[in-house]
Amino acid sequence: MRILMVSDVSFPRVNGVSTSIATFRQSLAEIGHETTLVAPAYPGAGAEADVIRIPSRAVPRDPEDRLMSRGRVVALAGLLAPRGFDIVHVHTPFVAHYAGITLARRLGLPVVETYHTFFEEYLHHYLPLLPRAVTRFVARRGSAAQCAQVDALIVPTGQMLSVLRGYGIGTRAEVLPTGIDLERFRGGDGAAFRRRHGIAADRPVLTHISRVAHEKNIDFVLEALTRVRREVPDVLLVIAGEGPALEHLRRLAARLGLDGHVLFVGYLDRAQELLDCYRAGDAFVFASRTETQGLVLLEALALGVPVISTAVLGTAEVLAGARGALIAPDEVAGFAAAVTRVLTDAALRARLAAAAPADAAAWSAAAMAERLVALYHEVILGAAARYSAAPAVLHPEPTCPPSGSE
Repeated sequence: MRILMVSDVSFPRVNGVSTSIATFRQSLAEIGHETTLVAPAYPGAGAEADVIRIPSRAVPRDPEDRLMSRGRVVALAGLLAPRGFDIVHVHTPFVAHYAGITLARRLGLPVVETYHTFFEEYLHHYLPLLPRAVTRFVARRGSAAQCAQVDALIVPTGQMLSVLRGYGIGTRAEVLPTGIDLERFRGGDGAAFRRRHGIAADRPVLTHISRVAHEKNIDFVLEALTRVRREVPDVLLVIAGEGPALEHLRRLAARLGLDGHVLFVGYLDRAQELLDCYRAGDAFVFASRTETQGLVLLEALALGVPVISTAVLGTAEVLAGARGALIAPDEVAGFAAAVTRVLTDAALRARLAAAAPADAAAWSAAAMAERLVALYHEVILGAAARYSAAPAVLHPEPTCPPSGSE
């Protein structure tokens, strides 16, 4: 099978969507399926096999992201038609959604789309001048309109599907989480990470790894840390990642008197440094209320790191029945108490760490890729009558790929 994927983000831009795309592409290749990804060009990014990079510009208020040209995506139709794709898979709701829909229609292909992000709880952080009720209404209406344009939806968790059904969305939907490549999340040298950053071997360390964005609720973690310090005076929180909330969090940490207790280390190389960072922690802490899944939880568990997290939306499903995690209350005092308990109870930490890898194993990437292929087949068969009535009509378009394309 040949799958054409379209996304507004991909590596080297680091976030959960990029991780999901890369994980599924690798797993699909391992079972004999071909994927081509259409995504924005990033400054300094090198060429990659089967990735078509579209000229892009920076996004206001979020310089990490890039806005690609919709016209240049659609113009690929003539170039892509001879390659015999079977289905289009859209991953994001911005330019990629609208360009992907148009491209699929010109190629006569069905479309599936993954609903990666809980936009109802996301949008107000980026449109702060609008009342939250307005951004929630816009997110719901926009999601409903977009979901009606595709043949099937993929949602990472049942909780997210319930949210979409609450919007009145009746499009066929499959709960299909992003799996984890268990082979990639082995090893890691926590002691080496501590040495590199001058952290004492016996210092209690918490890690938080994510995009450093307002919707990740890292403010909450910092507020909880002020309470943890009362019982664990030398505790250190390591925050790995970059994002629009970074300077705000630096200022908040200083205002809360946490100088010397919070270490910002930026983006880390996923092949080794990231693994070392996870393993350097006595526990991994997380409190996002907007996750449709929460891949970092699975990564921590796979590496045998105890997880302390709230269980809201997608994280509730990931952590359901997990024996390597302690689910904490979604309020500062209760969260802090859970963290303190784990840091001060060596036997509990050991028990959580021993159980964690088995929790992650239930979410293997290979199993999720097989389920995705089954969904693709069902969607293709279901749409066959509609698309076999007439050949694809290609508008005259330039046949050369955009600058920077493969």
